[in-house]
Amino acid sequence: MKIFVTGIAGFLGGHVAENLLAAGHEVSGCDNLIGGYLDNVPEDADFYQVDAIYLNQMKKLTKGSDIVIHTACTAYEGLSVFSPYLVGQNTYQISMSVFTAVADNKIPKLINCSSMARYGEQETVPFTEDMVPKPQDPYGIAKLASEESLKVMSEVHDFEFVNLVPHNIIGPKQKYDDPYRNVVSIMINRVLNDQPPIIYGDGSQQRCFSDIDDVVNPITNSLTNPNAVSETINIGPDEDVISILELSERVLKILNSDLEPIFVDPRPQEVSFAHCSAEKSRNLLDYKTTVPLDQSIEKIANWIIKMGPKKFRYHLDIEIINENTPKTWKDKLI
Repeated sequence: MKIFVTGIAGFLGGHVAENLLAAGHEVSGCDNLIGGYLDNVPEDADFYQVDAIYLNQMKKLTKGSDIVIHTACTAYEGLSVFSPYLVGQNTYQISMSVFTAVADNKIPKLINCSSMARYGEQETVPFTEDMVPKPQDPYGIAKLASEESLKVMSEVHDFEFVNLVPHNIIGPKQKYDDPYRNVVSIMINRVLNDQPPIIYGDGSQQRCFSDIDDVVNPITNSLTNPNAVSETINIGPDEDVISILELSERVLKILNSDLEPIFVDPRPQEVSFAHCSAEKSRNLLDYKTTVPLDQSIEKIANWIIKMGPKKFRYHLDIEIINENTPKTWKDKLI
């Protein structure tokens, strides 16, 4: 098939494109390089350095595709409270551009990558797809708005969609010099720079981390699975639930470091307990957890060591600076 991937230079988009090429598909894609690396684009993919927000460009680039996989996004949940314009524009508005191009070009199917941020703060965990979404920040709200818009557009303009919900994806090739997201990579990069992990609040927040190798397969399985059409499906593990404090201890142990984590004020709107059920993806997309958390951390650490630890690059502007803005971001302390 001829497949177009938005965000192809990103961590998820690059891995998905690589997998599709290995399966024999013809792959092209675009990226504005805000959150990815050019090296993430597979050599055999046709790459366009184009921002997905430009509708005419998206119409032109996606024309003739059999499927569009929409991974592009500035996936900055915490930062979205303080840079809502940037994150909103590069979450909801780019999605409208991509969905419009799909409809106008009569592309048969779109795979949309949403976010666990759609669930927000729920009374119980793990999160299941039948829960009423309660997003807590502009990023989650924009993701949910994109989902709702997609449902309407697919019905009116007669194309199929699958709405996938990855969560806390980690692995090699993830941006590790970004101070605003990717907690595992941030911790590893800091420790390799002889700096202790930073923990917001008391570290009791609970998460479940998804190795990239276990996320790509259900995405590619969704391309041709008729049972997945029009469904919202979590993709990622529901094992290895871990607190952020425990995560820091695990990173320090794997890197054989005697540093101690440091604690700073909690971040506004951060959800305390957030992890998802994988039951639906097991049933529909043959999801399997094959990479345990420790192994995933080791893979990331080895890759960062190979690439070389970096100083953190504050490449995005904070739009709202006040007493609620994390001091680590305001004063560039990460």
